[in-house]
Amino acid sequence: MPIVHQSALGFDLTPPSESDRIRLEASLTREEGEVLLHHGTEAPFCGGLLNNKQNGVYVCRLCGLPLFHAKTKFESGTGWPSFFEPIDPSHVVGIVDRSYGMVRTETRCARCDSHQGHVFPDGPPPTRLRYCINSVSLSFVENSTALPDPLGRGDHIVPA
Repeated sequence: MPIVHQSALGFDLTPPSESDRIRLEASLTREEGEVLLHHGTEAPFCGGLLNNKQNGVYVCRLCGLPLFHAKTKFESGTGWPSFFEPIDPSHVVGIVDRSYGMVRTETRCARCDSHQGHVFPDGPPPTRLRYCINSVSLSFVENSTALPDPLGRGDHIVPA
């Protein structure tokens, strides 16, 4: 029996099987694949979720894991959706990124390891963090709506 890694919110963080990963990746657009799978970035001020002001949850576009509450989103002026805190610290992983002659912290989905964006120490209180995330890396789910469950794990309740 496989070991199940569960977050404090009760979400299964076990990576997708190879067959699930192939199926999920086949559903991506070219731009989504470039960002999520190859650590690309979308152009600033162009993302479809940049100006979203609805209440709900932002989930990983690839595997559906909830990453950010809408109530933690703020206008950073950078051109990408920005959040000051993940929905659960175990849902977002930070990786040192030394590309382009800089040292930054890349953020990835803890379940499927897809690239989300970067986190910087220049955000608002209370965390002073700015999770700068690509719109194409996310899907938005309004409050009172079931979460996507592309892995069939029963992760369907929007956390408050």
